[in-house]
Amino acid sequence: MQHYPQPALYLVATPIGNLADITLRALHVLQLADTVACEDTRHTQALLRAYGIDRPGGGLLALQQHNEQEAAETVVTRLRAGQRVAYVSDAGTPAISDPGARLVATVRAAGIGVVAIPGASSVTAALSVAGCVEHGQGDGFVFVGFLSAKAGERAASVAALACEQRAVVLLEAPHRIGDLAQALAALGERPLTVARELTKQFESVTTMPAATFAPWLAADSNRSRGEFVVVLHPAQASAPQGVDTRVLALLLPELPLKSAVRLAATISGQPRNSLYAAALELKEQGTK
Repeated sequence: MQHYPQPALYLVATPIGNLADITLRALHVLQLADTVACEDTRHTQALLRAYGIDRPGGGLLALQQHNEQEAAETVVTRLRAGQRVAYVSDAGTPAISDPGARLVATVRAAGIGVVAIPGASSVTAALSVAGCVEHGQGDGFVFVGFLSAKAGERAASVAALACEQRAVVLLEAPHRIGDLAQALAALGERPLTVARELTKQFESVTTMPAATFAPWLAADSNRSRGEFVVVLHPAQASAPQGVDTRVLALLLPELPLKSAVRLAATISGQPRNSLYAAALELKEQGTK
């Protein structure tokens, strides 16, 4: 039986869709807490009522992206008064591509404990059904989250992932999933798994080559709805021979030649002079 210290901040994971995915510990802490800080008070009030937990208005504290630092100070004040404070985001585990990280840092800086109450996570759910992280083999996975909304920065990020020999987890919203799919097309035949609406009624999980992701989305408008987790399967290691131009080829259409060469050298560790010569050759081939 775990002790629930007072004061302490409790990071409570909530369901990412299916209400049955709440844990018994999460329900206990949400009932025990003096204050429930949350990303959206109306959403959290409805969630708590679904589990038969009633919180008067003063029992909820709004803490989201735009007021996180200010609200974190309020949380510290309540913790110093001896309270237990639970924090929940709108779905899943807080502080992972959701508000909460600054809250945790502020509370720890104040010398107060933080307790994780684990539960639903779209990241681990998607990895488990992608089937590309084998036990005892490879280097695991890397969590990247949301790529930049700016086309050039997004292309540079995809280029940096072209040689990544670990599985890569990306997140994306429905209004930007088409842009992500277009950017990932540069990875060609590299497999990816698209997990959409995990744990919800219209959940779908599909594995395909990166080059076919955008056409797959375009074939059915329903495929662009909902929240997405995209898992890039590990890139296959290739034997070194001459200059590897894969990263360079991804960057050249998006950036000036010198900028593309400089970034490619940083990403790949290859000599800048060799990459520059290769870039000139690629440019020449593109004009023929």
